[in-house]
Amino acid sequence: MSNATRKQFPGNPAKNLLLAALPGRDRRHMLAACEQVDLAFADVLYDPGERIRHVYFPTGGFISQITPNSGHERLEVGLVGDEGMVGTSLVLGVRFARTLTLVQGAGAAWRMDAESFRRELEDSAALQRRLKRYIYVVMCQLAQTAACTRFHVVEARLARWLLMTRDREHADNFHVTHEFLAYILGVRRAGVTRAASSLQKRKLIRYSRGDITILDGPGLEGVACACYALDRRTYASVMH
Repeated sequence: MSNATRKQFPGNPAKNLLLAALPGRDRRHMLAACEQVDLAFADVLYDPGERIRHVYFPTGGFISQITPNSGHERLEVGLVGDEGMVGTSLVLGVRFARTLTLVQGAGAAWRMDAESFRRELEDSAALQRRLKRYIYVVMCQLAQTAACTRFHVVEARLARWLLMTRDREHADNFHVTHEFLAYILGVRRAGVTRAASSLQKRKLIRYSRGDITILDGPGLEGVACACYALDRRTYASVMH
């Protein structure tokens, strides 16, 4: 269960892009049914198979969606920030989580209970259209991640993930452990060390004890696989 801290509804405009794109009336109605919460690092929002009791629209930080494999193996299959939401299976009428959904970057979010969310979906055609498009984008990203994991070298995949995280965190500095990077990339920790060391030697990043700073964004984009740019184009073309 999440340890999210509740905050009093402040009435300020939505900072989440999905909510911000709704017509004013629909957006105000959504926010009136939400509460703003602070999500702490390592908060578990859903465990696999758990009933979804809340949906989250992040306004800061970022959330990882991790699929378990046999034994202790895990692989990140999704990364959500203020461009999206978690709990999308409710849009499709499925009430249970498929992935471990974990806060990797602390930040605020709008939270709505599942029953209220379903009522909002029924009442707002604009919300339905927006979220259907977003689910399509997520499906494209999942397919791209599968291809990326299979065909692209670790260094390029790490560069892609760092850029994706920067875009969601809106900062060049963030913290991530070696262990979690291994989950993200589906490799052993030694592979993470080699890839991070290579990027650091090229003065693209600084990495020490889990603290990462992107020093050269354009340079890192040059190293990242084409999946990064493709994901951005897909989101821009479908959601705008």
